[in-house]
Amino acid sequence: MKTTAADIMVTQFSTLLPQTPVIEAIEMFRESFNIQGRRLFGMIVSDEDRDLVGMLSMYDILLYLRPKHIHVWGAMEDLEIAGVIDAAGNRIKSIQVGDIMTSDVVTVTPGTNLMMVLDIMIKKHVRRLPVVEGQRVIGIVYISDLFNHLLERISG
Repeated sequence: MKTTAADIMVTQFSTLLPQTPVIEAIEMFRESFNIQGRRLFGMIVSDEDRDLVGMLSMYDILLYLRPKHIHVWGAMEDLEIAGVIDAAGNRIKSIQVGDIMTSDVVTVTPGTNLMMVLDIMIKKHVRRLPVVEGQRVIGIVYISDLFNHLLERISG
């Protein structure tokens, strides 16, 4: 019997709408462990019909918060970052998830072989893969669940 994405995907997961304020998404990341028992590092962005439109990760948020010209700042030992952080925090209050999300998302289907899921995650450097039927999101495979599943198979 082959193992597929459907065998390890999670079907209860948080989603965001593109028009959700990023500040609300940040709060969802912050509260995720208490609500779901797992720390979220990325969430699916879908429309009202649960069709996939993107993903928002902590990386996307950090990329937005990072000063644009940081590469010319040098070692930054003498830089006071409080003002930089405050300015970025003020800017992000007016930004919506759709403004900074990743819209080119790699997906799998429920029937995708688990070894193909593993290969995609490694090659594409992704930690979560939406499982879709057409454009409708029906689940998500987290790399931690894949890792734990494979360890259970190895250790018998």
